[in-house]
Amino acid sequence: MIYLSVYLATALKKGQQFLISVSIDQQIENIKRDGFSIIKNLLSEKEVATIRNELTPYLQNEKLGRNNFEGFSTERVYALLDKAPEIASIIEHQVILEVLDWLLPKNYLLSAALAINVHPGETPQPFHRDDTSRSKDFSQKQELNGVSTIWAIDDFTENNGATELIRASHLDDTPNAELKRLVKASMPSGSVLIFDGRLQHRGGANLSSKARLGITPQYCAPHLRQIESMLLAVPPKTAANFSERIQEMLGYSINDPGFMGYVDGRHPKRLIDPKYKGRKYRPSLPAS
Repeated sequence: MIYLSVYLATALKKGQQFLISVSIDQQIENIKRDGFSIIKNLLSEKEVATIRNELTPYLQNEKLGRNNFEGFSTERVYALLDKAPEIASIIEHQVILEVLDWLLPKNYLLSAALAINVHPGETPQPFHRDDTSRSKDFSQKQELNGVSTIWAIDDFTENNGATELIRASHLDDTPNAELKRLVKASMPSGSVLIFDGRLQHRGGANLSSKARLGITPQYCAPHLRQIESMLLAVPPKTAANFSERIQEMLGYSINDPGFMGYVDGRHPKRLIDPKYKGRKYRPSLPAS
């Protein structure tokens, strides 16, 4: 099946310009078969540097994880669109949206967006699935309700805690100890890992001498509750400055049928744009 032809762009890496060619249909086939796909060098050095500079004030080695899931030697920056608005460019990257448009129901939402900075000495996370909405009965075909992405701001290597995935575990109830299908998502800075939210995965151990920084936007079907309450995490004044697509993914949207997402009987986008005319007012009753 052909979903889209090819995404083409140019990027600058180590002083040299080169062509990026991404087959969207190949990414989708990879995700359906293996549960994940890696696209290398999707961001330029300049784009990576801009994102890193925005995050630097929040990465002072002060707020480390509270448990072995967050990581006792890992910094996590939540409410990221409010703190580092430049990451909007990766949340709505053309390649990501093309893939999501085929994998998720329309009107899908941004479920989470956080930075994860894994320091030396960090131990592996427990294996987990980002999408826990599905039944545990893998014999029944179920719709995909969540897709996760991880952008490498630093190089991801086997030595510094690259994400570990159990290949094809989105298709079965693979025990956590079943590691013969384990894949380490090694990728250079500027690359992105896209995976089915049902895939078992974990952050790896950082055995290196430097921290490893990544950003993970996650997306979900419109009828599910977001992992992070985006309408609270991103203030309305900040949300008003984003593109319409980002606003919709934050929750300033309506999911039909059923008018799901309204506020006081109106489209939620009226909260950040009083001139919004997407839906008409109901006619007033005649005076009695």
